Amino acid sequence: MDPLPNGNNVAAAPPSSSSSSSSSKLTESLKLEHQLLRVPFEHYKKTIRANHRLVEKEVSAVISALSHSADHDDAIHHLNSLVSRLQGLKRKLEDGSRAERLQAQRCRARLDHLESADGDNISEWNNTRLKRILVDYMLRMSYYDTATKLAESSNIQDLVDIDIFYEAKKVIDALHNKEVAPALAWCADNKSRLKKFKSKFEFQLRLQEFIELVRNENNVQAVIYARKYLAPWAATYMKEFQKVFATLAFTSNTGCEIYKVLFEPKQWDYLMDQFKQEFCRLYGMTLEPLLNIYLQAGLSALKTPFCYEDDCTKEDPLSQESFRKLAMPLPFSKQHHSKLVCYITKELMDTENPPLVLPNGYVYSTKALEEMATNNNGKITCPRTGLVCNYTEVTKAFIS
Repeated sequence: MDPLPNGNNVAAAPPSSSSSSSSSKLTESLKLEHQLLRVPFEHYKKTIRANHRLVEKEVSAVISALSHSADHDDAIHHLNSLVSRLQGLKRKLEDGSRAERLQAQRCRARLDHLESADGDNISEWNNTRLKRILVDYMLRMSYYDTATKLAESSNIQDLVDIDIFYEAKKVIDALHNKEVAPALAWCADNKSRLKKFKSKFEFQLRLQEFIELVRNENNVQAVIYARKYLAPWAATYMKEFQKVFATLAFTSNTGCEIYKVLFEPKQWDYLMDQFKQEFCRLYGMTLEPLLNIYLQAGLSALKTPFCYEDDCTKEDPLSQESFRKLAMPLPFSKQHHSKLVCYITKELMDTENPPLVLPNGYVYSTKALEEMATNNNGKITCPRTGLVCNYTEVTKAFIS
């Protein structure tokens, strides 16, 4: 008779159970790697679409040119011009083909990386993942050179998205310098995707250009600009359109709060933040750096009201202001039972390793104090206050 799943043969189960548990943890861990595959895939599709549009545009232009009648001399000149144009198209297609192969290679490398994860090399694989997370954080924080050096020294160039972030850097730098041309060019390159997302980023860029014209008192030019670039958006964003258009009746130093805010420099910061959001959404990236997400996952298990008390132990990560800020939006951890951890050994204090109280009121584990007494002729020194006492002076604490 076959044994029941939870019968008496349980003694033989631990190795299989341990292996199954490890495999399950690895599978759950891989579910967090959505961005690793999504980003190069979206970039690959974008490259293909760009090459397709280029071919359509150039072929259409060539066919249109061939349909025009001309005399013999003009025809020869015209054909020479078409040959030059087709040769230029060929070079562009070769460059596009190389870009496509590079993106395909990157997708393949990341698939191979995920498939290589198993119990035998999990430590090395996790180390590589940590480096990927650090590179992602550095790129988002604008530490481009440091991120590049880390990727190169770790040989993980195909597993990170440095070139994509450099693409974003050009737009961010331009917005920082109060220039919208690169951002508008980016919108034009991704027009169909942005339209699908119902993005208003391009409209906001146009509004800012209008505001700058008004700021410089080029009201006539501002009206012409509005007719050409803002009017097509008016039906969709009428309230914003009316509010911005009303700035023609004011100057940039107006005291009216409704319109004063439109002339403030922080509007450019808002555009930079908006671009970062649209950029991440376009490539399927998380809005927060991966490092923050992983840290918040851990902090959510550690966050308790005691972490924000003045006497919070320095061993607690949440005693540091940077971690407290990161954990601010997180809920408190739900602790059904209190857990006492020894300050010296960092081990749990329970019935097997009960807590002992020193004369000064500080509590440590039996294991830690017995070892200290053995090594110091029965003397114990409190690591926090420096108090020296005999081991016989400690009393046992009981956890209720």
